[in-house]
Amino acid sequence: MLNYTEYGTATDAPALLIVHGLFGSGRNWGVIAKRLSDTRRVITVDMRNHGDSPRADTQTYPEMAEDLAEVIRHIGAPMDVCGHSMGGKSSMALALLHPDLVRRLIIADIAPVTYDHSQQDFIDAMRAVDLSTLTRRSDALEQLAAAGVDPALQSFFTQSLDIATKSWKLNLDVLEAEMPNIVGWPSDITGPFDGPTFFLSGAKSHYVLPEYRPAIKTLFPNAYFAKLPGVGHWLHAENPRDFEASVRAFLDPA
Repeated sequence: MLNYTEYGTATDAPALLIVHGLFGSGRNWGVIAKRLSDTRRVITVDMRNHGDSPRADTQTYPEMAEDLAEVIRHIGAPMDVCGHSMGGKSSMALALLHPDLVRRLIIADIAPVTYDHSQQDFIDAMRAVDLSTLTRRSDALEQLAAAGVDPALQSFFTQSLDIATKSWKLNLDVLEAEMPNIVGWPSDITGPFDGPTFFLSGAKSHYVLPEYRPAIKTLFPNAYFAKLPGVGHWLHAENPRDFEASVRAFLDPA
């Protein structure tokens, strides 16, 4: 089973499962999870090949959906689910394959489409870090900066760095090999998922374009759309308070 962390205690509200994106971990969402746990139980997971979860040879969305389904069944269904990027696609696959496990769905800055970009440059940058020389996290930040990585992403990536063992808590070899699956979308997952679904994207991001809406509405007929101003793809990190407020408004409508 995936490694997971729980925040808060059970209430009358469904528990919220938060699913991180590529190169992340549940730890990235700790502050938001803790704040949202004032009204419900919140669970963050490490996806396969990330953080402290098991390593696997493949990284497909049907497999990641089954990983999430196992966690929900273990803790108690149904849950509300919030997923970002790769985690958003995994959450969509979960809702389409197992609609009985999901009440409300929040998809942060991603669509059920195949993208033509790769994240290979980030893998190359992480591989370029000389792990043998690291004594503190700032050493890695300097090396990532030298590789041209944006300051916000430097901090994000180094949250998946284990200084004690001088290793990444990411299975970079598998993530590289499986990149076509990660940036893709399986055409054989049809749905639909009829539950309320909130597509929240960054206004400066190009991941959820207007031309993707027909595909979204086919799979998620009860989809709602909103944008957070002034932020890009990592909207929850760039503006966590407004992201949190948007999530609360959707999960607990007046």
